[in-house]
Amino acid sequence: MKILLVGAGLSGAVIGRKLAEAGHECRIIDARDHIGGNCYTRRDPETDVMMHVYGPHIFHTDDEEVWTYVNGFTEFMPFQNRVKSTTQGAVYSLPVNLLTINQFFGKTMRPDEARDFIAEQADLTIEDPQNFEEQAMRFVGRDLYEAFFKGYTEKQWGCSPTALPASILKRLPVRFNYDDNYFFHRFQGMPKDGYTPMIQAILDHPGITVELNTTYSPDMAADVDHVFWSGPLDGYFGYELGRLGYRTLDFERFTHQGDYQGCAVMNYGDRDVPYTRITEHKHFSPWESHEGSVCYREYSRECGPEDIPYYPIRLVEEKALLEDYIAKAEATPGVTFVGRLGTYRYLDMDVTIREALDTADVFLSGVTSGTAIPAFVKSPR
Repeated sequence: MKILLVGAGLSGAVIGRKLAEAGHECRIIDARDHIGGNCYTRRDPETDVMMHVYGPHIFHTDDEEVWTYVNGFTEFMPFQNRVKSTTQGAVYSLPVNLLTINQFFGKTMRPDEARDFIAEQADLTIEDPQNFEEQAMRFVGRDLYEAFFKGYTEKQWGCSPTALPASILKRLPVRFNYDDNYFFHRFQGMPKDGYTPMIQAILDHPGITVELNTTYSPDMAADVDHVFWSGPLDGYFGYELGRLGYRTLDFERFTHQGDYQGCAVMNYGDRDVPYTRITEHKHFSPWESHEGSVCYREYSRECGPEDIPYYPIRLVEEKALLEDYIAKAEATPGVTFVGRLGTYRYLDMDVTIREALDTADVFLSGVTSGTAIPAFVKSPR
């Protein structure tokens, strides 16, 4: 069969590879001038530092099959994300852990003492947290909330934490030991040569053709048997019902001779600091040595029509519009919506790959059995 995949990021590459291996003819197009989507990496010409051009991407997963899959296309090096936060005139370790708690409150508590202490700080009158702020107040109390979560969240999402769902904070752990590894997952690492060569290797199959600087037009669908769309869900329909809400990022690049901040990621929790964090990219490849350094200050703002969408907002207004687009998608034959943009969900890389592999399996099974291929293998709801 002839397959068109719109987008040469992880979703398009992984689905295309599996379908090509099954004997199908896969054409992958991308409007950008490079493969890899937002995972795109390249060497900085000035410093030779490996740059995460659209912001840092750290691979972490508990899915052993996905870990084996990516390691089949590139060599991964050990990497643990150890984030720091500058707030209220001091530097602390994130996620909030026993060191953070002891340093912040000027104490030397053991784990059980710290657990009891934080329980005393918590606002236990909030029995059923209804928003982000209530969730934070319920679990860590006002002081830690205002230092590490409130200002950062206001900058990241552009609204009051009271307008955000409580579920967002459930992804931010508090630890009563000195473990400052940001992720819990068994498998963590970075591709030795960056993500671009990994994705290039996935695309390296005689059944796959890749066309860059190529924008999708509806007439392309007439020449193929099926389309996999990893662009914005609303974009497929020309935004005819309105635009789904996203946050985008602006990056302010600057260089430094030597080591600028001593870590890969430094958050800035104070509201009066306009950026959310500074990333120093050579620390994402600690096995390399570079005299020069490249850093990004990250600024979050509302995503406009010409901006790159990063984070789906998914508040009440967006969810209502999302339902309308889901209905349109499910009524459109011959196209399957995949990935972060196609399903309007925030996805880590490992989940993106898992869903791409599963989507390819569903497609191949449907071809064999003669059953219809769904618009969504993983529901956006």
